[in-house]
Amino acid sequence: MFVCQHVLSEDECPLSCICARDSGTVTCHDKEDTELPGDIPEWVTTLILRGNNISTLPGGGFSSNNGTKLELTTLSLSHNGIMVIEADAFTGLPRLRLLDLSHNRLVYISVQAFHSLQELRSLYLNDSLLAPAVAQLSNALHGDILCNLHRLELSGNRLKTIPISRLDAFNLHTLVLTNNSIENIGKEDVSSLYRQKQVRVYLSLNPFRCNCELESFYFWLKNSSQCVDAARLLCAEPDAKKGIPIEWLRGEDVDCLNENLEAVSYVFLGIVLALIGIVFLMVLYLNRRGIKRWLNNIRDACRDQMEVYHYRYEQDSDPRLANVAV
Repeated sequence: MFVCQHVLSEDECPLSCICARDSGTVTCHDKEDTELPGDIPEWVTTLILRGNNISTLPGGGFSSNNGTKLELTTLSLSHNGIMVIEADAFTGLPRLRLLDLSHNRLVYISVQAFHSLQELRSLYLNDSLLAPAVAQLSNALHGDILCNLHRLELSGNRLKTIPISRLDAFNLHTLVLTNNSIENIGKEDVSSLYRQKQVRVYLSLNPFRCNCELESFYFWLKNSSQCVDAARLLCAEPDAKKGIPIEWLRGEDVDCLNENLEAVSYVFLGIVLALIGIVFLMVLYLNRRGIKRWLNNIRDACRDQMEVYHYRYEQDSDPRLANVAV
């Protein structure tokens, strides 16, 4: 486990990093480092570690040996190829308010990954979660720990549902779920959104399935202004509705009762037509002898008529028969 060795003071700066004392910022990017820096100045409030090869955030990675706690309020760890966040990874950062973990390759997030971040306001995890981490995320997002979280961004993670079991456990103001794999927002989540009216949600670029199961979400969109990008939500299925904005749908398009009645009516029509066909075949079978006589009579009548036409034709075409007739 790697732990920060010591805290620098005054104008000291970590090796190969850029320090801006006036703004309290240290930037270490594109260094190909595999571990967290071991010497962070005590005056730093913003630490940017970007474009390195830090695969693991170990527990206590930001704690110093002498017990001094950093005054970091902003920590950016994007584009580092991070795969693992261990328990207590951010211990020693009690004042942290913004944490950016976007554009990594997370496969494991400990249940206690964000332990001790009670002051965190913004958490960015855009384009970072691989399938195993997606399943672990809801357990890592504890409302009792992240109780002051205002903004959560989870764009581009192939999420199928909102990965928060209880929205009311947080103090969320903004929830970004764009460009995922969400086909519908379930009734429980819709009810939770109704209760948390301060939350603003972003949901564009998701493949919504516009069938009757979308009913609760559809009426929430119609009756609430919480979805900021509602006009950009499009149907992906069925093909007949593909590309149509959800807001353009009619109530009957997502009415389960109407859809079920329509299906039942088609089944009933099929049964009626089948019964009519059976009755018709039975009538034909029971009257097969009479039908045969009727067909024979028609045939004989047609034959007699053709013979008359043939005789008249021969008279008209033979001059001798014509003279005899005169």
